[in-house]
Amino acid sequence: MIIEITKDNLDELDNSFIDREYLEREFESNPYAKVLVFKEKGKVVGYIYYSDIYERVEVNQFEVIPTRRNMGYGSDLFKEFVDRTKKDITLEVREGNIPALRIYKKNGFIKTAIREKYYSGIDGILMERKDSSK
Repeated sequence: MIIEITKDNLDELDNSFIDREYLEREFESNPYAKVLVFKEKGKVVGYIYYSDIYERVEVNQFEVIPTRRNMGYGSDLFKEFVDRTKKDITLEVREGNIPALRIYKKNGFIKTAIREKYYSGIDGILMERKDSSK
């Protein structure tokens, strides 16, 4: 089940791998903050934290717990996120993160730039997906 988390239902994150205090601070300081989580049997197995900023969306974090990686959870969550988002979307990904790159490319993202040594000496790839409904 994929649900949206707001500052009013943060209790959905209890006993999950997500840093609830971090998200509380983000909701307080970032008026554009949004979170989608994938829950399986009541437990969070993945999430996307993003900023919905007027005409576009920026993915800030996307993570699936290690025991559920490469099992389709991330693909399902990300596809749902893209389907719900009727705007241009941008994100950055560490070069060499092949599973994430596959998900992004499968959902219509293209590489637009390289951010040299963005991740502690490893290049970051800036990717974008244009809203197809425009």
